[in-house]
Amino acid sequence: MIKVILIDDEPLARSITREYLQPHTEFDIVQECNDGFEGVKAITTHKPDLIFLDIQMPKINGFEMLELLEQPPAVIFTTAFDEYAMKAFEAHAIDYLLKPFSKDRFDKALQKWSQQRSTSEKSAQVLLQEEIRQPEERNRIVVKEGGNIRIIPVHEIQYIEAYDDYVKIYTQKEMFLKKKTMSFYEQSLDANQFVRVHRSYIIQLNQLTRIEPLEKDTHVALLKNNVRVPLSKSGYTKLKAVLGL
Repeated sequence: MIKVILIDDEPLARSITREYLQPHTEFDIVQECNDGFEGVKAITTHKPDLIFLDIQMPKINGFEMLELLEQPPAVIFTTAFDEYAMKAFEAHAIDYLLKPFSKDRFDKALQKWSQQRSTSEKSAQVLLQEEIRQPEERNRIVVKEGGNIRIIPVHEIQYIEAYDDYVKIYTQKEMFLKKKTMSFYEQSLDANQFVRVHRSYIIQLNQLTRIEPLEKDTHVALLKNNVRVPLSKSGYTKLKAVLGL
């Protein structure tokens, strides 16, 4: 059996998907979820082969939910997203169902997924690196802490540090791990607030107190929390330009 989870805050949308799946007896719906919080727990528990995922949901959206998973499952999106995003889904061989969708369109999505099953999970991971974001994602970062999900407003971030395949996100009181790249945050965070000053560091400008020289034309940035962040030559130049120095 192919294990399936439905994740959508609209009961009617889930019921339509459930109805359309009934003739496909090889699919077994192991759980239905109202939001991304429930979705993360359900996916961790059941390890489904395929999920039907809405994007615009309360609490956290579909993209943010996928980011919390170590290995996102194959996804068919059920969404009212705009045409720009649809083109991006198509480019990465991830199918989508634009609400309201017909049974014929649903069946075609299942067929497409079955034909491309071996590449669907990789495509989901590629999609998460794309600049197809919901507006709220510009102002927050969602992280998983054990069994808990935390939402960090970006204004609380002091700096970000590279850590193998993860990044460390520092706030005044805590540090969080997130499986993302430094390049992702360099591109997605507001360049007027955050500057990548080193291959391993991004700082929030309002946390900067001063720039101190070191030996051989090197410098460090001193933050309000007394952390000293090394500046690469390009990072020092970039920081000076942003500060108008």
